[in-house]
Amino acid sequence: MNRLFMRYVIDYMKYDFITILGPTASGKTTLAASLARKIDAEIISADSRQVYRGMDIGTGKDLKDYEVDGHKIPYHLIDIVDPGYKYNVFEFQRDFLKAFEDIKSRNKEVILCGGTGLYIESVLKGYRLIPVPENKELRESLSGKSLEELTDILSKYKKLHNSTDVDTAKRAIRAIEIEDYYQKNEVDARPFPSFNSLIIGVDISRELRREKISQRLKQRLDEGMVDEVKSLLESGLTAEDLIYYGLEYKYLTLYVTGALKYEEMCSQLEIAIHQFAKRQMTWFRGMERRGFSISWINAEWGLQQKVDAILSMME
Repeated sequence: MNRLFMRYVIDYMKYDFITILGPTASGKTTLAASLARKIDAEIISADSRQVYRGMDIGTGKDLKDYEVDGHKIPYHLIDIVDPGYKYNVFEFQRDFLKAFEDIKSRNKEVILCGGTGLYIESVLKGYRLIPVPENKELRESLSGKSLEELTDILSKYKKLHNSTDVDTAKRAIRAIEIEDYYQKNEVDARPFPSFNSLIIGVDISRELRREKISQRLKQRLDEGMVDEVKSLLESGLTAEDLIYYGLEYKYLTLYVTGALKYEEMCSQLEIAIHQFAKRQMTWFRGMERRGFSISWINAEWGLQQKVDAILSMME
């Protein structure tokens, strides 16, 4: 290991991991892979759809992006569940911790990279999510009660420190449902680890983002995205299964099943992806308002310039 490489690894250790986030088509995966090569890291994906096997073209699962100078960068949380399954943020937290601990046990560094803001924030904020199922009987017994009555019931389960926990009857009923579940079931109440992460955002202009999204949509259609959807349907997935995943899978399924013409599908899908990218940026800006410090770098910079900028932030 040369001295320059060693210096970056030592500096990097003040962070538990690096986070690289950005909207779709911003080039964040290519950047993460190049940085990983530089600091001897592995990548944990924070993409809510790339977890599914066989959903490759539509999710932008460009695995070639993980190859740098002939070296394959190890990645995690891609292709881990079958299509049709409804993966959730609780499972992502669990799987992130497992991957993080595995990578660190081999003395490697970690880069969290993706565009699913909820997944990223669930790890950075460190709140513990317990998948409490709906209790229909309990909900029916609470139906019709006033907010004051519900608040009184909830106070018997726990001390209320913040009235915003129960600012509506719906939220109060859900809070009672959760507390009731905790009392009747063994729950892993360990706090989620608190992490110190350098957060890098890829800032791409609206015009360039729109251009790249349009180009990439055309490329994916040329690469066989329609055939991918047909194959998934032939494998036994229902149209409803695929529509659930939204964006490409929603509109291509509507086209394949005859609900949309090809031109309609292309037009509506392109608009939907643009809107999705805008929502991603809205989430990331919201993270800043919620106290996260994001260091933004220009998407139009050269790759080496981006990597150098991040390395300088580690010093």
